[in-house]
Amino acid sequence: MGQEINSVGFTDADFTAFRDRLEQETANLRERYASGLLSGAGPCVGFEVEAWLVDRNCFPAPHNQGFLTRLNDPLVVAELSRFNIELNGEPQSLAGEGLARLESDLNGVLKRCVSNAHEDVDTVIVIGTLPTLRESDLSLANMTPSNRYVALNRELIKARNGAPLRIDIESASPGGEHLKTTHLDVMLEAATTSLQLHLQVAADRISSACNASIILSAPLVAISANSPFLFGKALWHETRIPIFEQALEQHGEPGSGQPQRVTFGSGYMGEDPTELFAENLDDYPVLLPVFDAEERDRFTCLRLHNGTIWRWNRPLVGFDDDGTVHQRLEHRVMPAGPSVIDMMANAALYFGAVHALAERCPNPGKALPFDVARDNFYTAAKHGLDAELGWLDGEKRPVRDILAELLPMAREGLASQGVSDDLVDRYLDVIGLRLASGQNGANWQLGHYAKHGDLFRLTADYLEHQRSGMPVHEWPL
Repeated sequence: MGQEINSVGFTDADFTAFRDRLEQETANLRERYASGLLSGAGPCVGFEVEAWLVDRNCFPAPHNQGFLTRLNDPLVVAELSRFNIELNGEPQSLAGEGLARLESDLNGVLKRCVSNAHEDVDTVIVIGTLPTLRESDLSLANMTPSNRYVALNRELIKARNGAPLRIDIESASPGGEHLKTTHLDVMLEAATTSLQLHLQVAADRISSACNASIILSAPLVAISANSPFLFGKALWHETRIPIFEQALEQHGEPGSGQPQRVTFGSGYMGEDPTELFAENLDDYPVLLPVFDAEERDRFTCLRLHNGTIWRWNRPLVGFDDDGTVHQRLEHRVMPAGPSVIDMMANAALYFGAVHALAERCPNPGKALPFDVARDNFYTAAKHGLDAELGWLDGEKRPVRDILAELLPMAREGLASQGVSDDLVDRYLDVIGLRLASGQNGANWQLGHYAKHGDLFRLTADYLEHQRSGMPVHEWPL
């Protein structure tokens, strides 16, 4: 959930000062884009992977503070809950061996985490939702000690006038299970862990890349789904999607049109990619009004405010090594896991397909209406590889057929960006075999539970297979 802050209590004056600075920074960013001053670098890529700490019984182990102190690795940081951590890789140029360097980074940091096991934490597992997670684990007692999380929780509760969160997720299977519960605080978000891919392209290509990302979100969720269980119930193939949205749901006045903090968005990105930051300013109340008045030209307010709005395809502002301001995309739709090679294959599919599709779809609204892309996203989250989606030809089609078309497109996109042929084959062959077998992480988990009926055995077997390094399509039940 982002950077730490130095305060937990805010005054009206704090909000006013922050809002004034946010207006200035938003205008500054828009002026820089209009003047051609944003970075033209790219494609550069990176990742964040959220993971779980578990004990010897496969329950969450809420000890990330001691774990991180022992590890002492700047690439591994705390997350919202004491039983989650975030693994990061250094940004890489996509061309040549960039994907191999990302894979090496991810393998290395994960191995360092696993070797950091101790009495209070048995190991690390990378999975969308932990099958053994209990509702009682999501308590404020298990919140990572952080001013940011304390303040964010308080302000989100205030924004919905203290109303409880009402969780309502019905199984995608006819006659299946139904989760209905209430929760009071932000800790439900800790039930969801993701693979977040970062893509920096030249400023004049951000909009087309973002719109292609929106179109691709549904098939990428389907092929990567890995979150079928929550609190012991089999729900959606990617239950992480609705739980994250409902965990941060806002309750505006009837007819207020208040947008949600976790959202698929309101439409495709316009030609000017900085418009979304103007939308942030106009439509989203400030939650964390903290900034250093002496710090200039770092867009601190704009970046902090944007960090409290979780679009599934989110634009970010950062800086090149020489200090030039850039925009990049954070593609948040895919879950963590199942294995390193699976996550890298998912990344390669995205980086290749988004480039090729951006070239082929200069008018995304005509190719696929935004409402259809949004409906596709939730349909894919519900049904995974069994979904049927509206597609670019105007027809409704099985997502497996769509993915079969995207694979050669992704190969073309990676090749045209200079990715080495052997890496294109290495990663996209994994996607092809997963598609042919029909076994992604969600289907493996559902099949394992149907056979054995034991979520603890499922979690232990999942962890064993993850440690083996095998791609999920090879995992036995």
